[in-house]
Amino acid sequence: MYSNHALPLGIALSIIITTSPVGANPTDKKMPLAHLEDQNPVARDPSASEEPTGTLLLPQALALALTQNPDLAAFSWETRAQEAAALQASFFPNPTFGANAANFGNRVIKGFDGDVVTLELSQLIELGGKRAARMEAAALTKELADWDYETKRVDVLTQVSQAFIEVLTAQQRLTLTKQTQELANQMMVTTSARVQAGKVSPVEETKAKVVLSSVQFELLRAQRELEAARKRLAATWGNTEPRFEAVKGDLDTVMPLPSLDLLLRRLDKNPDLARWVTEITQREALISVEKSKAIPDVTATVGASKYLMPNDYALVVGFSMPLPVFNRNQGGIREAEHRLSRAEEDHRSAEVRITTLLNTIYQKLSTAYAEVSALRQDILPGAQSAYDAAREGYRFGKFGFLDVLDAQRTLFGAKSQYLLALSDYHKSAVELERLIGGSFDETLTPRKQETVQ
Repeated sequence: MYSNHALPLGIALSIIITTSPVGANPTDKKMPLAHLEDQNPVARDPSASEEPTGTLLLPQALALALTQNPDLAAFSWETRAQEAAALQASFFPNPTFGANAANFGNRVIKGFDGDVVTLELSQLIELGGKRAARMEAAALTKELADWDYETKRVDVLTQVSQAFIEVLTAQQRLTLTKQTQELANQMMVTTSARVQAGKVSPVEETKAKVVLSSVQFELLRAQRELEAARKRLAATWGNTEPRFEAVKGDLDTVMPLPSLDLLLRRLDKNPDLARWVTEITQREALISVEKSKAIPDVTATVGASKYLMPNDYALVVGFSMPLPVFNRNQGGIREAEHRLSRAEEDHRSAEVRITTLLNTIYQKLSTAYAEVSALRQDILPGAQSAYDAAREGYRFGKFGFLDVLDAQRTLFGAKSQYLLALSDYHKSAVELERLIGGSFDETLTPRKQETVQ
């Protein structure tokens, strides 16, 4: 789409999608969720534009959004409209045909001053480089529309990626809740057996039933959250009722983070910033257009007059041009210059805003990465060990029901926190890659990916 402003990664998927080498097998090694093949899924598989009824992969979701997202389709029409405007700017002014009759029907004036009919053809001749300036401004406006489309496209793909992560997170939360329900059922069976054996009070059986009922409500909530997340994902390609049954991805794989300075140096690839180079150039071109209007155009005329009484002809040649005495387009030139100054200020404002946003997202990503590492290394193993010991001890009467319940809540809470941290990490990674116009792992020195077990 762009020649002078080519983006570093495949246009078909998004600058936010980090790529693996073309032809590489994605199953050879675990890749982070936001890392895909650098191939157009639509071009690779024509059926990719049809929503699957079974398992949905991220490349399929992105392809669906590229071809069917209604907001993206609306932006594409603006691009086509600017193409038509650029075509219109290249046309020359049309010639003008005129006819007039003088002394027509006058019975008093005869002879030399008799009736005369004149036919004229006039052509406006643009001076001062108006057409060239107009064409350049129109071409730059069309390029701006391309940048706006690109920005919207990347925003849509970012939205799809985050919605996909939300569905994947909701699926794993539902699985975790089902596991908790199984544990609650096991505790219910164990407690009932101990009550029947007379080893514990029936009150503990009642507590176990309460816990089981609470987990069942959590399961219902998790199912509803998953359904809502599925609909949000399907809405990104304009579907109100999702056809896919589940999504498939790997939340457990995380990447170490590069330094903030390295990321800041890659902000020039951000489409929100890159467009301002074209914007400022376009504003300068519009100043040239306004300055060219200060030079008056010439209208050349050629024609012939027919005198009715002597039945003779005469050629008519002339020209006309406005005299720039009062209006030299001073206001138009000044307006265009002020709009250029505004564009320069807006550019600086965008740089500050995006740099600040990058800092914010980087801190959020760093926090999520540190949280995932801590939960993986210390908290989850400890919570699992404490729960296993409490449950085993309860069977032999060494611990009470409340001890087991507390250990179970701690384990479930740690796993939920871990899942939330993974979700925050991947969603922040997508936002970060959206800002830098590519994968943040391109700035890393060769280091192996870290897989959370």
